[in-house]
Amino acid sequence: MTTNNHNMAARGEEQLRRVLGLPALVFFGLVYMVPLTIFTTYGIVTETTGGRTAGAYLVTLAAMLFTAASYGIMVRRFPVAGSAYSYTNIAFGSNVGFLAGWSLLLDYLFIPMINYLLIGLFLNIAFPAIPAWVFVLVSIALVTVLNVLGIRSVAKASNLIVGAQVIFIVVFVALSCNSLGNAGPVDYLSPLLGDGSKPGFNPLMAGAAILCLSFLGFDAVSTLAEETRDARRTVPRAIMLTTLAAGVLFTVLAYLSQLAIPGSHFENADTAANEVMFTVGGQFLANFFTAAFVAGSLGSALASQAAVSRIIYSMGRDKLLSERCFGTLSARFGTPVNATLLVSLISLVALVIDLGTLASLISFGALVAFSAVNMAVLRTHLFAKGQPKNLLLHGVVPLIGLALTLWLWTSLSALTLSIGLAWFGVGVVYLLVLTSGFRRNVQVADFSEAG
Repeated sequence: MTTNNHNMAARGEEQLRRVLGLPALVFFGLVYMVPLTIFTTYGIVTETTGGRTAGAYLVTLAAMLFTAASYGIMVRRFPVAGSAYSYTNIAFGSNVGFLAGWSLLLDYLFIPMINYLLIGLFLNIAFPAIPAWVFVLVSIALVTVLNVLGIRSVAKASNLIVGAQVIFIVVFVALSCNSLGNAGPVDYLSPLLGDGSKPGFNPLMAGAAILCLSFLGFDAVSTLAEETRDARRTVPRAIMLTTLAAGVLFTVLAYLSQLAIPGSHFENADTAANEVMFTVGGQFLANFFTAAFVAGSLGSALASQAAVSRIIYSMGRDKLLSERCFGTLSARFGTPVNATLLVSLISLVALVIDLGTLASLISFGALVAFSAVNMAVLRTHLFAKGQPKNLLLHGVVPLIGLALTLWLWTSLSALTLSIGLAWFGVGVVYLLVLTSGFRRNVQVADFSEAG
């Protein structure tokens, strides 16, 4: 009797564990990607593309859909693994996997930084008497203290923050439509065709490359594979739907914003979103946007700093970094204090770096990861012995995804490519030391926790 009850309990636990369906996964993915992320680089991309941000989003979306399909193919075969690092490790071994993780680490280190920079920029608009650097320092100090203390209740605010952003989007769309209805003649093709200041396809691709930042996190859906009903079928569909829904949302918001302020010139490209809000809804909408955007940036900074601190801690624990400095937890707080402080120190670069370069560097890391996933599909499916092959699904789809991500990657600025490749080169040298000249495989930390 005891055995039977135990088996029934075990089965019940398994059923309780796998409770997520397609709608829940798509909602999770959209929440993770942050709805207002479009306004992070709106002004920069509008100037780069000559007023074609909406068109640039369509280009980026096309590339992301093929890459999302590659993620889905990998999830279908490896339903537990959930990151570009994991898939590269599976496909090419731990040494190549380490380099993929090293490239992703660039993203993880810079995501908190861009949030601090944005908080400073937009709060300076609301309170011009206070310099932006003051807000940057205060936000770094606040987030660092909260992460050191391990304040779990902060996570509960995430739903409230996302809810406020959703409400803002509804209000913004309504006011935009009302404003256009009361305006004179409107050129509805201008957000796609631009103002003629930056003609040609290259500026469009340069803007599209920067916009990869907006799609960071669509693959986070795969981290819930073990809690999803029929994960091999549901998770790939959720990844595709999340990418498509986010891309459509970003494109619509960019389209409406460019109808509100046609052209590609702003008083300050970094904070162009504030100009759009003031034009569409006056001071009310501008204040609402600042509150929702800063709250979202603060929440993202909390989560991203915690994530990268755990990565650094795990690297220290696995002796990829100094175990004494980074591989231990605080006896008092139970958090990786040294790793958290290191991330905070690196984030001080937000005081001197410009938003465009920072956003491009994050996109650099993302594109390396996306390229790695497309190549992993080719290696594990098309070129693996003894595996059933589908030339269209396992060959054409990842090849197109790879070609598009490489095209976007090479469309980034020369400065971005130089810094990104220098970071990658440091990783190669470091791997050379860790493996005694590539004579053995490196023991790798698990980067997948960061999503």
